[in-house]
Amino acid sequence: MSEKQSIKTWPRNVAADFSKLRKSEQTRQIILDTALEFLWSHSFRDLSVAGLTNQAGISRTCFYQYFDDLHNLMEVLLNDLEWEILAAAEPWLIAKADSAVKLSESLYKLVKVCYERGPILLAIFESAPMDERLEKAWNDFVNVFDDTVTARIIQDQALGRAPEFQARPVAIALNRMDIGILIHHFGRDPRSEIQPVYQAIVRIWLNTIYGKETLDTVQG
Repeated sequence: MSEKQSIKTWPRNVAADFSKLRKSEQTRQIILDTALEFLWSHSFRDLSVAGLTNQAGISRTCFYQYFDDLHNLMEVLLNDLEWEILAAAEPWLIAKADSAVKLSESLYKLVKVCYERGPILLAIFESAPMDERLEKAWNDFVNVFDDTVTARIIQDQALGRAPEFQARPVAIALNRMDIGILIHHFGRDPRSEIQPVYQAIVRIWLNTIYGKETLDTVQG
């Protein structure tokens, strides 16, 4: 199977600008997208290089040109997901005004990202307790968001936009809540609809950080 043929079989190919990539980048993207497609219905422990390369229509040698092993592949998927989530969160993270409105916007983008990438979260969350390498990758991943959310809350508290409370425990609680909800709804097929998941998450975040009055204003 050629690269061009194999890409037509992917119902969730998210490489919108695939045709603009160089051949080497296309091959790397094929591997990543094929792995993600596999994880919609299987656990990471069921993934093999042989099965992945057969599905992607490439050789084992080709796989090892881009990735050291399956763990490295998962690390790359998680790293890419981290950057997508940070990009989704940017409106809130850089907001100079209307923080609550920007948080609502960012959370909707976050939910959309995880609607497309949920199996990555589930695969590493399930594997981390039994795999030291993936455990480190997972801890590094969640720590980034704990630090980022903590810093944003403290900034809004200093500006008088949020009430005083201990920011870091709240940031950790909100992030762990998100992980559980997003994995539950988007970790496997069939996925839940986006809107109810977003409404649940945004209600808790807005009420927790900015208070019920802000929640009523933003959602009113």
